[in-house]
Amino acid sequence: MTDFITMLENGDWLANSSGPRYLQLRRRIQQAIDDGVLKENEPLPSEREIASLTDLSRVTVRKAVAGLVEDQIVVQKRGSGSFVAPRVHKVEQRLSSLTSFSEDMARRGLSASSEWLRRGLFPASPEEMFTLGLTSGQQVARVDRLRKADGTAMAIERASLSETILPNPEKVTTSLYAVLRASGLQPVRAIQRISARNLEPIDADILGVPAGSAGLKIERVSYLASGNVVEFTRSVYRGDAYDFIAELQISED
Repeated sequence: MTDFITMLENGDWLANSSGPRYLQLRRRIQQAIDDGVLKENEPLPSEREIASLTDLSRVTVRKAVAGLVEDQIVVQKRGSGSFVAPRVHKVEQRLSSLTSFSEDMARRGLSASSEWLRRGLFPASPEEMFTLGLTSGQQVARVDRLRKADGTAMAIERASLSETILPNPEKVTTSLYAVLRASGLQPVRAIQRISARNLEPIDADILGVPAGSAGLKIERVSYLASGNVVEFTRSVYRGDAYDFIAELQISED
């Protein structure tokens, strides 16, 4: 922080830069982050302090910081101020194989962890009844969690299964597929639909990104070898943390 304050106090960067003052300040802060002068999760000086150090108005400072927040370089925490955002390393996932999040992260040498959002048996919604092929009165097991890789929030995963498939959701402690495999109910194929979306405030807050950030919505219906549906999962992935890769081949026709 001390080195960054010294950089701001040296007004040469303003005299030698072009463009609006808020853009000059924004570039200066971003340079300090890129150069490691400001570290991940380190707080920025307050808006008032930056204005005092640079002789810029607080409106100008606010506009510069807002641009960094929009680009997810800086995060703002209500009542605490502005902080350098943690660096997110993109994860690539191929669409040619059906794996669990835990298995996928392990293959990449990353440590997978979860925070439970909901886990238990609930009355089925009309969508769950239709997709899972349930009859009236049947319950569903819901396994909802925040998925992390090396401590960084990556996705919100909301899985629904028939209570006959997963009568005790509490058995799921790490990998859902490991529990299904132990019961002889591992899915063998799935249909997955991926679409772009802007994150709703609730999901964005859970993932620790600004509301409206780019995200990926993924709906997956998984099947047993018998053809029966075993799992209906709706997930929201951070757009800045995930790339999905598909290998295509040219048809001989």
